[in-house]
Amino acid sequence: QVQLVESGGGTVQAGDSLRLSCAASGSTSIPYVVGWFRQAPGKEREFVATITWRGGTTFYADSVKGRFTISRDNAKNTVYLQMNSLKPEDTAVYYCAAGLGVAFYSTNLYYRAEAYNYWGQGTQVTVSS
Repeated sequence: QVQLVESGGGTVQAGDSLRLSCAASGSTSIPYVVGWFRQAPGKEREFVATITWRGGTTFYADSVKGRFTISRDNAKNTVYLQMNSLKPEDTAVYYCAAGLGVAFYSTNLYYRAEAYNYWGQGTQVTVSS
């Protein structure tokens, strides 16, 4: 079991930056893939970015490539999402999620919410125009 707590959300203007953090506790010695998803009002949850256990591989949604960067500090059990050049369409609740690395036997699974076993409560990001 692992518990995830997101922080760093807030209200910013278009073009600003935010850094989200996802702090993990519990069985953090197990190699997890950690990803970020987001859900805007009236829309389905969508994939944003993910990072493998050692941080050697990352995946991004096309909508955030070049603007968002995911990273992790395993010594601190924390994963970060640096979000630059924010747009109003980035407004959503952002969720951190973790899944056992061995479960991601196919690349497409990194993009799918159902592949992740553990979820945080979410943090609100609001970008005004």
